[in-house]
Amino acid sequence: MAREFSRTRRVGQQIQREIALILQREVKDPRIGMVTVSDVEVSRDLNYAKIYVTFLQLENDAERIKEGLLGLTEAAGYIRSLLGSAMRLRVVPELRFYYDQTLVEGMRLSNLVTNTVREDKRRMAESGRDEEAESAPDDTTEDKA
Repeated sequence: MAREFSRTRRVGQQIQREIALILQREVKDPRIGMVTVSDVEVSRDLNYAKIYVTFLQLENDAERIKEGLLGLTEAAGYIRSLLGSAMRLRVVPELRFYYDQTLVEGMRLSNLVTNTVREDKRRMAESGRDEEAESAPDDTTEDKA
């Protein structure tokens, strides 16, 4: 009977939960601030884990995002040791942190769609008024006939 999720995927989900708790409760680096773990990809041999993070208050500030990633990279050993004590794994994966830009990009695309729909409605309303003005009977042409 095949399992719905592979072992690496289940381990990745557990690592995501544990690292989110560790970042929230244990890591006190001010460069990191409010951070969420959006995804974890674990290699098949469980030696490496790519941790995708999003900084909640730094959506467009590239310099502070770099500082936050640097803080996470410097704390990776500490986070890994806490992860090892929280999970029962033979090998605790090496942690590599990456900035996940999908949330920011999704918000940008959503704003573009909203603005486009609003502009289309405005144009439709304007063209509807123009057509009404053109289709209204002109009193001067009826008098001449």
